Amino acid sequence: MQAEGEIVQLPTERVAPPKDFRTFFEEEHGRLFKTLYFVTGDRTDAADLMQEAFVKLWERWDTIDRIDDPTAYLFKVALNGNRMRLRAARRAARRPIPLGIVRDPFDEVDIREDVFQMLRDLAPRQRAALVLLDLYGYGSEEAARIMGIRPSTVRALATQGRAVLRRGGSDA
Repeated sequence: MQAEGEIVQLPTERVAPPKDFRTFFEEEHGRLFKTLYFVTGDRTDAADLMQEAFVKLWERWDTIDRIDDPTAYLFKVALNGNRMRLRAARRAARRPIPLGIVRDPFDEVDIREDVFQMLRDLAPRQRAALVLLDLYGYGSEEAARIMGIRPSTVRALATQGRAVLRRGGSDA
């Protein structure tokens, strides 16, 4: 076991494969954790990366004899995992965050009541013209056909209704 703060030296020649995974884990987890903690600066991230690296090595354990240096492979997987996390964090930081508008359902009730009160102040034909044109989005031709009047009359009624609403009074 190395002392804390000591630089980790990885062997460069081919190393004999360990006998079993448990032994390998017990021998290497401390060094790997220290290295990852030094790299990330966060114990939780270091532990997560260490766990992911050991899981990837365990998945390949049946072919461990084909890996030149299992320890170097383990460290490489862990450090690559950290690099991938950093890249993902940078990509996420560049992505704009859509800000959802939080609506209070009581505000909608109040708005609906206000609109109802404002429309109640209009003459019935002005109200019908405004509702068809502005609320439902019909053109003056379609609104005229629905109301049974000329398109110019629909436009005039809507203009008069808007004027009443701007003044905030009842000229009905």
